Amino acid sequence: MSYLELRHVAKSYGTGATGVRALEDVSLAVERSSLVAVMGPSGSGKSTLLAIAGSLEAPTSGEVVIDGAPLSSMSQRDKARLRRRTVGYVFQDFNLLAGLTARENVSLPLELDGVPARRAQHVAIALLEELGLAARAAHFPDELSGGERQRAAIARAVIGERSLLLADEPSGALDSVNGEAVMRMVLAACRRGVAAVVVTHDAKLASWADRVVFIQDGRIVDQTVPPPTAESLVADLPAPAPRR
Repeated sequence: MSYLELRHVAKSYGTGATGVRALEDVSLAVERSSLVAVMGPSGSGKSTLLAIAGSLEAPTSGEVVIDGAPLSSMSQRDKARLRRRTVGYVFQDFNLLAGLTARENVSLPLELDGVPARRAQHVAIALLEELGLAARAAHFPDELSGGERQRAAIARAVIGERSLLLADEPSGALDSVNGEAVMRMVLAACRRGVAAVVVTHDAKLASWADRVVFIQDGRIVDQTVPPPTAESLVADLPAPAPRR
């Protein structure tokens, strides 16, 4: 069973002649341990898709299911708990808390779940070191460059036992070296069983994904076929003839 499912999701803003249809009949399934990249022109609905998948917005129609649980049946409190414990979200504008250092921003999700501060910050430092940010751990967001803030946001999104990672242009503010470091971290999370959806304009970044979905005018217009597994290749072979 897919970990994340969007079933015939539509999203409208406003009504009548001034209304905007951001998504139209979008269905998408993402398995555990898989990375799906979403590509499309600006204004095509990519960010709206992520916001709905992460329960930040509700669809106008259709259903979102995470780990078998429909979001429509959850209270606002349940959705908030889901976002804190299950979903790692990387925003285009980073959403780091200005009054916390990079280390404190990254460790915050663990501390909110009851992990002792010292242990949580030890884990945070290890993640920041992977992204070349250990030396900047004690700096506040306004003391960091855009690329440094982006890397801190990525570390915060993957810390802990998250099961779903949603990233909106995670390499947008990064050079090629740091962009690859971010993708390695995303892939490492997928190897731990995380289901990941990454919105990107970067074809090189998308090439790391198991599947690429193309969206235009709020609709999925195409997607690549997942590579065949060893099991599926064997299944397509004819049965051996019986020995005589």
